[in-house]
Amino acid sequence: MAGKKKKQKVVFLDRDGVINRDSPDYIKNWSEFEFLPGSLEALTKLTINGFVVIVITNQSVIQRKMTSQKELIPEDRCDCRKPNPGLIQKAVKKYNIELKTSTMVGDSAKDIECARNAGCGTLILVKTGNGVTAEKQLTEKMIRPDVIVRDLLEAACWIVSRNDSTFSPDPS
Repeated sequence: MAGKKKKQKVVFLDRDGVINRDSPDYIKNWSEFEFLPGSLEALTKLTINGFVVIVITNQSVIQRKMTSQKELIPEDRCDCRKPNPGLIQKAVKKYNIELKTSTMVGDSAKDIECARNAGCGTLILVKTGNGVTAEKQLTEKMIRPDVIVRDLLEAACWIVSRNDSTFSPDPS
């Protein structure tokens, strides 16, 4: 039918510890950036299956003056620090996303709390990065991710496998 659009399939991803190796010294430039095994394959799998991938990441290295805004190119005066949902809310407004059909993949308690605070439909915790610690923190807070997986590739496979049953054309 004319005028009916299929809902966007959106996956929000944290960066450090999900897509790339996290570092206690922070990732300050591209030379320090190292993709985690399977993460490029996961990104490819999501995009070829029609998912819009949006990276939701705090970059506190700027506040700590370990790098410059010019080098990382963040948005000025953004107070959207996770677990606050501001980054997700901004993406929702900009891209007209329906949160109840979106997924957040993160490796920290703050990632999962941010997605929950925003109203994301599915919350996935990966055990890469800080995932093992985050699982304990979330248990203490009585917050449960919907799924806990080994890494981003396993998360992508799970998301894609649910694609047909999770997302459907908008009836309105």
